[in-house]
Amino acid sequence: MAGVACVLVVGVLWLSAGQSAACDGHPCPTPAGKCPINTVKLGVCADVLDGLIHASTPPKEPCCPLIAGLADLDAAVCVCLAINANLLGLNLDVPVDLSLLLNYCGCKLPAGFKCA
Repeated sequence: MAGVACVLVVGVLWLSAGQSAACDGHPCPTPAGKCPINTVKLGVCADVLDGLIHASTPPKEPCCPLIAGLADLDAAVCVCLAINANLLGLNLDVPVDLSLLLNYCGCKLPAGFKCA
């Protein structure tokens, strides 16, 4: 039993050392964003995004209130999920359009966020 505990400790230390080396000696951040809303509701954002893409000023309601109260990372995750599920029904340039919609609704795309 003590041998198993020793192996576990060595394994954890080895993994920690690998992560620290990858981030200049600091633990690497892992974004833990999640979408606390039903992403199906974000289908209403299609008109807003379509208007923004075509250089008009669409109404912020009902889209923006859905994400405006969220942390930036959570808002980005929600919109990303809606885009990936094709709930918006638009052909998108994901990095640009994601940022455009978030900014219009008062959120910011977190640095390094990738919508995959």
